[in-house]
Amino acid sequence: MQQTGIAVILAAGAGRKFLPYNTVRNKCAFPIGNTPVVARLVLQLREIGFSRIVVVVGYEEASVRAALRPHLDSNIVFVRQASGAMGTVPATLSALQSIGVTSESLLVAYGDVIVSTEDIRAVWQLHTQHHATASFLCAPVGDSLAQDWIGCQIKRERPKGGALPDSLQGHSTDSTFRMGGIFAFGAEALPYVQNAPATMTHVPVGGMPPVESDLAEVYANLLDEGKDVAAVVAKHPTADLDKCWNIFDASNLVLQEQANLCTESRIHPTAKIADSAEITGNIIVEEGAVIGSRAVLKGFTSVGRNTQVINGAIVGEGVLIGAETRISDYCLVSGRSVIGNHCVVGHGGEMDGIMLDHSYIWHYSEIFGVLGLSVDIGAATVCGTLRFDDGNTIHRLHGRRELPRLGSNATYFGDYCRTGVNVITQPGAKIGTYSCVGAGVVLYDDVPDRKLILLKQETIVRDWGPERYGW
Repeated sequence: MQQTGIAVILAAGAGRKFLPYNTVRNKCAFPIGNTPVVARLVLQLREIGFSRIVVVVGYEEASVRAALRPHLDSNIVFVRQASGAMGTVPATLSALQSIGVTSESLLVAYGDVIVSTEDIRAVWQLHTQHHATASFLCAPVGDSLAQDWIGCQIKRERPKGGALPDSLQGHSTDSTFRMGGIFAFGAEALPYVQNAPATMTHVPVGGMPPVESDLAEVYANLLDEGKDVAAVVAKHPTADLDKCWNIFDASNLVLQEQANLCTESRIHPTAKIADSAEITGNIIVEEGAVIGSRAVLKGFTSVGRNTQVINGAIVGEGVLIGAETRISDYCLVSGRSVIGNHCVVGHGGEMDGIMLDHSYIWHYSEIFGVLGLSVDIGAATVCGTLRFDDGNTIHRLHGRRELPRLGSNATYFGDYCRTGVNVITQPGAKIGTYSCVGAGVVLYDDVPDRKLILLKQETIVRDWGPERYGW
């Protein structure tokens, strides 16, 4: 059933903490489980029943439009965020100015979040059916750092459904819940959105908020003035693509979703599976795909259209493989990995992580991490994954020390980068977009975008010949 409200997806921000994957795209267009995050949100909003969806664009606008091209219709409208405006409030106001401020309720989704359809629906219903002035999604901080998020405290259950937040605060060390990127509000909250402060004032002493107007501050002000602000505590895991290592959280979430949905094998009539293939658990094999001789598939695996898993390839449990891809020649794809479309994992290669479209791994390479678009991995490139102190790598991001919960020792290969033969990356290395790491380099430090690193070696030349052997 179609809703009378309007859904807005905010996909305009520069995502400056998402390097090295924010150079050629908006992070909302980054594919998780081979589907761009913003496209996943559009499909979820349609499932809930929204007839109008406004997508606010700005930085790398074309990537968002391209990600949504297969899903476009007259009910999706693109709006550019006002020039020079920073923050989620100006982006929301850009949508309202385009469609006209009305008395209709509004659902706002940050375009870089992975959340369940059930949780989005619960936020919307809490506002529209249970009459909260404003509602939002939150999730337990868990084992992540509370100060990494805009957080909140939950006081108690709300008599009319949901929960009552006690406070909202930006990047506090005390929060037990974090904001989940889904908001719903109506006409009563509009003046607070239209007159929001330029910075978030609800921060710890010395918290130093940026000059960006945030929807969380709107909700904090509503709460301060005694309005009925209600929270939905997520029933399902959530993920936020804030930094590159969050890709692992998001990918694991989607992989688990897919595995839960696959209660029986689904094999297209045109697919071919060799008698000698060793298959355990449920699999999805799409049109024209081939599971060849001596291939091993362990547990849930999804194999895309016209993809080949052939000649002794080994695929671990819980793997998504895109269309027109070749996994072959005794290579290994570890469990919980995602391989994109038009990729190659060839002879003796090992891949553990996420691999975007058109990327190649050949000849005895061992890769753990994230490969961007069209990454060319040279033969025998190896990712170091274990430090001598058995610890996790501390990353530096815009001067801040970061200790990721997942993926701290992974290597992050930016879009369109290349490695030469026998490159070794140390745990946690990041290689920028359009960069090359030359043959034989042992890479300890991050590589910025558009750089070429070559090994300078010193050689010794001496005379040699038969006389050295007594002739």
